[in-house]
Amino acid sequence: MASHAHDYLLPARVTLEEAGELLSEHLDLRQGAVSSAERRFYDTFDGLLRAAGLAAAYERGRLSVTDSSSGELRAAAELAEPPERLLAYELPHGPLRGVLEPVVELRALLPLVHLATDVRELGVVDAADKIVVRIVLERPAVIIASGRRIGLAARARLGPVRGYEDELLDVRGTLEAGLGLVEAERTVLDEAVLAAGEQLGGVSSKIDLRLRADQRADAAAAAVLGRLLEVIEANLPGTIADVDSEFLHDFRVAVRRSRAVQRELKGVFPPAQLASHRGELRWLQQVTGPSRDLDVYVLDFDAFRLTVPERFQADLDPLLSVLRGRRLAARRAMVRELRSDRAREAISGWGSFIERLESLPEEGRVDAARPIGELAGERIVKVYRRMLRMGRAIDASSPPEAYHELRKKGKELRYLLELLAAPVFPGEVVKPMVRSLKSLQDVLGRHQDREVQVATLRSLAGEVSALPAGAVALMAMGVLVDWLLQDERAARDEFAAVFTEFASPEQRSLVKDTFR
Repeated sequence: MASHAHDYLLPARVTLEEAGELLSEHLDLRQGAVSSAERRFYDTFDGLLRAAGLAAAYERGRLSVTDSSSGELRAAAELAEPPERLLAYELPHGPLRGVLEPVVELRALLPLVHLATDVRELGVVDAADKIVVRIVLERPAVIIASGRRIGLAARARLGPVRGYEDELLDVRGTLEAGLGLVEAERTVLDEAVLAAGEQLGGVSSKIDLRLRADQRADAAAAAVLGRLLEVIEANLPGTIADVDSEFLHDFRVAVRRSRAVQRELKGVFPPAQLASHRGELRWLQQVTGPSRDLDVYVLDFDAFRLTVPERFQADLDPLLSVLRGRRLAARRAMVRELRSDRAREAISGWGSFIERLESLPEEGRVDAARPIGELAGERIVKVYRRMLRMGRAIDASSPPEAYHELRKKGKELRYLLELLAAPVFPGEVVKPMVRSLKSLQDVLGRHQDREVQVATLRSLAGEVSALPAGAVALMAMGVLVDWLLQDERAARDEFAAVFTEFASPEQRSLVKDTFR
């Protein structure tokens, strides 16, 4: 494993040549190459590469991924042009895809910052004239859209040489004690991002709030819903532009979570106004649903192929063609709605309402002044007990709707736990409960997905059969439907075990003792 590189800030206004001369007064140096380079850095909207300690840059026809700390090359591939958007799962199988895909998954790599750098390479040599520490002097500048450059502080980067760790420590001591240089707190990339006016780490869709158990319920609701609205607004442009599928997913999750808070904490809102806003958020959920469903079909299609015998896999191509066409049509319809005056007014009106919530008269808002810990605990116990009754009523003869309703109720409980309980109740209680609930939700979700997928495939039969090779595609679809039905039955079989864990005496006691 490569060692950590160290960056030191050079004195203001010093040229790289002057910096080299200054260093040579204290170190035995060998002069190296002098060059200039332009690099375009990439990351996902939510900064997944940065979070993983990686940096992706395009330079001279090559996209490379390096370790942010050491500069060690992880993978690279030739690209004719700097991409405007890059999806790892669309890359050819190879080292670059192998490094990127586990980190970014379905997210697109997007241009982050354009950096121009003048570089001077030096080597610290020992008595045998062997390089023991590498030094790279850099003078970077951010190139913004207008072509203007924003200069950043010049720096000296110390690169370790294997087997010469003591020499690296000596050079660091010389720079710090002898020259008074200070180690940079941020990487060049982070400094460039800040200089360009962007946010370090991208824009997260996580909801990380600090609530107090004794906080007024309307104040806590406003804080949670305000953060969820930020997520909705942040993901709307990427949803409309179809940058990657996760924008729509995060948009819908934030809307769904907001609706859950509306339902579970309805006593903190004025009833008439709440009804209006609930209707608008429900509409946003409805108009984005078909597009999201078809996103999932297309993204999961390769996995669907693998469920049928190899001799049938290519026969499913007409089905993929139909799904892609349906997806494009659904997206066009969705984008029209999301660009409409109704969508703009629904989102802005909801935001204005949240901002005013705490100042509204308390008449009709029976839970507004209650402590959020008390109210959230009460709702968690009620929803949990409701799920117990629903789950115990399910048996082998239960219709799919029974599983679906339990799944929806489970989402409400999970949102209560994640949004309201996690900030105010002990983590050793909330986290295991969320894990248990997630296992139940996974089985219920699989059951629901298979039910819907079977219905969708059957509804597409006529459209697929009209295409060239449609007849053989129908046969392959029949095999796929059989597998989906088998997996749906398997989910039913697994339900009893995961529900038993969720409804165990220990879990019931924990809920009662913690949230009562």
